[in-house]
Amino acid sequence: MLYQLARYSMFRLEPELSHELALGGMNLVANLGLHRMFGARAESFPVEVMGIRFPNPVGLAAGLDKNGSAIDGLAAMGFGFIEVGTVTPRPQTGNPKPRLFRIPEHSAIINRMGFNNQGVDQLLKNLERTRYTGVLGINIGKNKDTPNEKADEDYVYCMRKVYPRASYITVNISSPNTPGLRSLQFGDSLNSLLNRLKGEQARLARLHDKYVPIAVKIAPDMNEEEIAMVAKALKTYEMDAVIATNTTLSRDGVEDSPLRREEGGLSGAPVRNRSTRTIRQLASELDGALPIIGVGGITEGFDAAEKIEAGASLVQIYTGFIYRGPELVAESVEAIRQMKTQGR
Repeated sequence: MLYQLARYSMFRLEPELSHELALGGMNLVANLGLHRMFGARAESFPVEVMGIRFPNPVGLAAGLDKNGSAIDGLAAMGFGFIEVGTVTPRPQTGNPKPRLFRIPEHSAIINRMGFNNQGVDQLLKNLERTRYTGVLGINIGKNKDTPNEKADEDYVYCMRKVYPRASYITVNISSPNTPGLRSLQFGDSLNSLLNRLKGEQARLARLHDKYVPIAVKIAPDMNEEEIAMVAKALKTYEMDAVIATNTTLSRDGVEDSPLRREEGGLSGAPVRNRSTRTIRQLASELDGALPIIGVGGITEGFDAAEKIEAGASLVQIYTGFIYRGPELVAESVEAIRQMKTQGR
């Protein structure tokens, strides 16, 4: 109830401003113990994925805390793991404002942020100040002005920087808000990137005496043939996980909204089925070769359990968290627990 009152107040503000204010106050809320008043509670339902023990299978998706400035506060919301970023080698301002749009009648958001972040060095400085010792994913991308033929360099640069601090690293090649980025999901571009990353991973594992898994985040807008090709490449290069999915360019489910004409990626309830279909086909194509982290359209516990039933080993939430708060985290953990214990 308290979260709903807070949300009512925050939703009266411009979306990006309210996002910044909420993120800025997150650590304070946790430090004062007020997170419990918002319905946050730590749910234990351990699962091992990628060789990592997760306290529970429900995590925070990348994008909410790009610079790792509110990790302690977010961790208090009950998440089993936190993913920060997307971070790029150099700071960048992202796309012009306004670039974030709420569609509350559909529990949806459209964004065209464009990898706005303070750069990988600032992220690492912020991580030095956190008390969080849980599972931390770091999502990496390329700078907007880096041509695709040199994209590998940006990803490798970020990977080298974050490797000592990350529990796992996510390679974001599926945001619709950086021109040309999604083309890295296919053909020679994908093969070149994955080959380079696996070679660098092996070198860094020897250097740091620890193995940090790599996950690849893909789009929900692929057809069946494209999903099959991506799955084949992920298996060929022995990637550690795939995150399905990012935001969609489709406007299915928000056709009646005047905001449907805004450019950017659509997230929230309307992407649920599209994401789950992608997970289901990936699970069939991969046949257990690597785990799937399901994300997209989780706005209630049933949606999280549905992703697991479709073949995901873990799930992440973002837009649903904006609309429902920490209650959704606990509800999702419980729904997955019930599905698992009932053997469905």
